[in-house]
Amino acid sequence: MKFDRWTRRAALLLGALTVLLSGCTTYVTTQVTAFSDWSGNDATRTYAFTRAADQRNNLELTTYERFVGNELATHAFRQVDASAARYLVGLSYGIRSDMVTVAQPVYYNPWPAPYWGRSFDPWGPWGPYPTAYVNQSYPIFTHLLGVRITERASGKEVYNVTARNSDEESSLVRAMPYLARSALADFPLGNGVVHTVKIPVDKNGGISNEVAATGAAPAAAPASASGAKVVQ
Repeated sequence: MKFDRWTRRAALLLGALTVLLSGCTTYVTTQVTAFSDWSGNDATRTYAFTRAADQRNNLELTTYERFVGNELATHAFRQVDASAARYLVGLSYGIRSDMVTVAQPVYYNPWPAPYWGRSFDPWGPWGPYPTAYVNQSYPIFTHLLGVRITERASGKEVYNVTARNSDEESSLVRAMPYLARSALADFPLGNGVVHTVKIPVDKNGGISNEVAATGAAPAAAPASASGAKVVQ
């Protein structure tokens, strides 16, 4: 029957699309906001992490400092003892959960039996046409990392950057490598610059070495200050 040939072709097409889509790159998208008074004329970028008194033996913070330290190293920063450091680096971080409600379509199949629900039916038991919508709620988590750099001798703040992303990941430690890399992806950003960093996830679910940055700076800061591609 012509219908059988049509459904077989449709099934083959859907199968091919599934294979193609499975090879698509997944990205973690992070919004980065920076405030800067960075001179950029220092030949030696030595730093030490600074902590509050109640964070001295915080293993979670130690882990996050390691992520940030790896990214600082890519910008010629070298970690030293606090007494010899030119800069002090402090971290803030957190995670927040919210519920998001979306309308999902309910489908029906206009073809009567015996075709409805048969194994070759590409639409399955729902059919191709939505007849109604139902509200479904699911959790979404917002992850946050702040990096603050001050001059040790004067206490002057010279750089303050915040990275924020949201997805279904409930673990902050899994999100932290993406936050750290995004926060320092285009160091140093200009003052008041806001941009978006997209980092591909590799095939094993880890962080990729690629970084793509896009975003827009306010009128007071030229686009060249950030080094990122500016999108109007």
